[in-house]
Amino acid sequence: MALDWIPRAPKDAILDHFTSNEKFLGTMDNPPSTVYEKRPVVNPETGEKIDGLYTAWVILNNPRAFNSYTLDMLKGVVAAFDLATSDKSVIAVVLTGAGDRAFCTGGNVNEYTEYYCGRPFDTQQYMKIYWRFMESVWTSSKPFIRRVNGITTGGGEEIGGCCDLTVASDLATFGQIGPLHGSAAMGGALQFKPINMSFEDAFWNCTSCVPWSAYHMFRKGYIHRLEPVLKQDGKFIPNPEVITDKYVADGKIVYGEFKTGEERQKAAELVKTLPRDLSLLDKAVDEVVWTYVNLYPGCLAFSFALLRQWKRQNFDHDRVEAMWWWNAMPYGEYDMGMSSFSTRKVTGSGVIDMIKYRRMIAEGHPIDEELFEAVMPKPKE
Repeated sequence: MALDWIPRAPKDAILDHFTSNEKFLGTMDNPPSTVYEKRPVVNPETGEKIDGLYTAWVILNNPRAFNSYTLDMLKGVVAAFDLATSDKSVIAVVLTGAGDRAFCTGGNVNEYTEYYCGRPFDTQQYMKIYWRFMESVWTSSKPFIRRVNGITTGGGEEIGGCCDLTVASDLATFGQIGPLHGSAAMGGALQFKPINMSFEDAFWNCTSCVPWSAYHMFRKGYIHRLEPVLKQDGKFIPNPEVITDKYVADGKIVYGEFKTGEERQKAAELVKTLPRDLSLLDKAVDEVVWTYVNLYPGCLAFSFALLRQWKRQNFDHDRVEAMWWWNAMPYGEYDMGMSSFSTRKVTGSGVIDMIKYRRMIAEGHPIDEELFEAVMPKPKE
């Protein structure tokens, strides 16, 4: 029996499920902004562009500040993620940064210092937007790929951590710097990294403020793949600042560790002289997307939902307390860390006198304006 007696909408009907405010999206020529671009899906084997199917690129566009995100940029990420999720022609979402030097170094420190210090209720509203963008990933049916095109630290390392897979430039460095600058990696790293790494690796990575190379992160299982971007004599070469030609030396694992001393210095000088080409990085992204294009989307969406719950549960476990996680009181550690970092060009130092701070605490000194003035670096004469 035909089924035309059952009332149905026309086969080509598409209801509008967009709820995002696109006014928070910008273009590449107006940083700081978040840029949303739909790029055709590409068959990486033939280079053919597939009509009607797209990858949504969400670009953190603030290269002068290493793609650190402002409040409006964070709103833009939410808007872009929602647009991509609601667009049936979008197969996957790529989160990346502008240029070839940085993915993202976290929230904009100047905005934190100048506005949010001393405004705990505003920081709570800020964090609600932050959580909103995490939810945009975890409730989506699309794969989210982090394309790390350079340094990723602090909050930048955290917002990228909610993505499903990471494809990185081998020049990228990864790290958490909160305890060095008056913060903590409460925006995802403290929750995500114990899932992906051993607990002790996660513990050290999140608290030591020591940067790790992309090769080191790959070795620890935190990124899916990495690609070289430097060219010498027309050929791609691995990052010369990192040990990649051997795995063990003197009984210790050295693969992925940064070289030291004069060897590191020479490598750093070489890096400055060599051209960068991100084509292999982009091809790697295309290959990941192409793999998913050729799989059942419903089965994938179900798989993503089940896999993402492990990050989401860890994140939600801390969610209520984390809404107030900033020590936003005037002269507290958050204020010290953000203020010293944002004024580093004036003082010549991005950190306080930590030894004096600890001594004054040990002597019973209250955390007040007098202590703040005593430990803060001073303007250069």
